[in-house]
Amino acid sequence: MAGSDHSDISAAPIKWRFPEVHPEGRKYVLIAGVLTFVSLWIWDFWVWPMLFLTIGVAAFFRDPVRVVPQAGGVLVSPADGLVTLVERVPPPPDLAGDAALGEAPLVRVSITMTIFDVHLNRAPIGGTVRHVIYVSGKFLNTERDKASEENERQHLIIEHRDGTRIGMTQIAGLVSRRVVSFVKSGDIVVSGQRVGLIRFGSRVDIYLPDDHVCQLAPGQRCVAGETIIARRGGSPVTGVAQ
Repeated sequence: MAGSDHSDISAAPIKWRFPEVHPEGRKYVLIAGVLTFVSLWIWDFWVWPMLFLTIGVAAFFRDPVRVVPQAGGVLVSPADGLVTLVERVPPPPDLAGDAALGEAPLVRVSITMTIFDVHLNRAPIGGTVRHVIYVSGKFLNTERDKASEENERQHLIIEHRDGTRIGMTQIAGLVSRRVVSFVKSGDIVVSGQRVGLIRFGSRVDIYLPDDHVCQLAPGQRCVAGETIIARRGGSPVTGVAQ
């Protein structure tokens, strides 16, 4: 049948390339590179440690290309890392109320990042950014449940055109000392778009609407912008309370 030949889809070869360094991190790579150059002439003993540090900083701020699922009714992971908690909890006070996520408990999925993960955070759904709320706080271990209420954090609420509201919280941790936002209230984002980062390891929480079912279990790894974290009307994952 005419138009059914898709043999040209793979005609262009796909080549792997090193991920680019995100603009937010280039100044840190430059600083580390200058120190490496200086140590070459003054403290030659430190050349190799400084070189490894420069490579490590570049790797931390790497910005790989991601292929975002285009299926309807899905939420993609906002972060790279390990799913550490899937539990039903009341939304935090900053995300509660009729103008935000309401008062009823919601399933919260917590994703913990290490310093080896990509630290760019992405929008789990496309829509309008309704709220960006920064809250100063402590720098506790993000594996603690109370970290979502006590640590430095930033909340985002994104509203899809069908009215679905998704809450997402970037939480600073023991090593991370800065939550950076790339968006503001009123911005339009698409699913998988870069919306911020947390410097040097931390955690991201996402609060699921009741009509979306979590598709992951604790112990699984996520890839930001690619892994489907929840699906509207999906089947529950065995052994995970929804």
